[in-house]
Amino acid sequence: MTYNNEQFHSFPAPAKLNLFLHIIGQRSDGYHQLQTIFQFLDHSDTLEIKVIEGSNIELLTPIEGVPNEDNLIVKAARLLQKHIQQSAKNTYPLPLGAQIRITKILPMGGGLGGGSSNAATILLALNTLWHANLPLDELAQLGLSLGADVPIFIHGFSAFAEGVGEELTPVHPQEHWFLVSKPDVSISTASVFTSPDLTRDTPKVNLIDDITKLDIDLCHNDCQTLVIKEYPEVAKLLAWLVEYAPSRMTGTGACIFSRFDTEKEARRIQSLLPSGIMSFVAKAVNTSPLRSAIDSLYALQESN
Repeated sequence: MTYNNEQFHSFPAPAKLNLFLHIIGQRSDGYHQLQTIFQFLDHSDTLEIKVIEGSNIELLTPIEGVPNEDNLIVKAARLLQKHIQQSAKNTYPLPLGAQIRITKILPMGGGLGGGSSNAATILLALNTLWHANLPLDELAQLGLSLGADVPIFIHGFSAFAEGVGEELTPVHPQEHWFLVSKPDVSISTASVFTSPDLTRDTPKVNLIDDITKLDIDLCHNDCQTLVIKEYPEVAKLLAWLVEYAPSRMTGTGACIFSRFDTEKEARRIQSLLPSGIMSFVAKAVNTSPLRSAIDSLYALQESN
């Protein structure tokens, strides 16, 4: 098998929103049972990957404050590498390696799923570049060991999610424009989910009814209630934003998304934001931009 060692291939690692997030229970192993709707944004980190012979996984652009060994990018690559070798029962021709660069624009500790998205992009991209051709369900199961949000990024469609976030039912919420804003705080997902004050008994949404009839505005984010008590910066920004548009925290925060019908109106409110607030405007999409990038690469490989 011959590889082009001169070429980096580029892949998006998009943000996600939790349009709502209900915590309905906690399992004996500590994981939380939830219900949520995931939707993607056309706003992404960018990962560039070059296949190399040998078994080295090299992250050429370390992320400040995150040792490479702890980075989900490296963990995902090594997890896939090991899985391929084991599933091939030592018949795979080479222990494949990769050089990886990341251009990171998604904030850490924001609730946009940046780390999980990076991991999913690595799994999907290297599965194709290494010609492993593992099915999506198998990749999603691998990804779940890295984080509960990884499977949604693997499958790449907007979904109603249950379990710990891995039981997915495709849905098609309206693709609004969103202003995403973040105060100068970073929130640990672990600290939110281990807090004794987190609500863990929200009644389940009844899926006997058509999920398309679910009124998301009547739902909520259980994590938001806790976070605004402990992070006054988030509470203050949310109170400001709800004066202009329906606004809610995504995931465990600290990002807040505000919904608009037009890009123009979203950017107008963005221009009014208080100083010190990180923000971007993006359109929601029900199909991840990563899927088209993987499809294009696969088609290119098939034509060669």
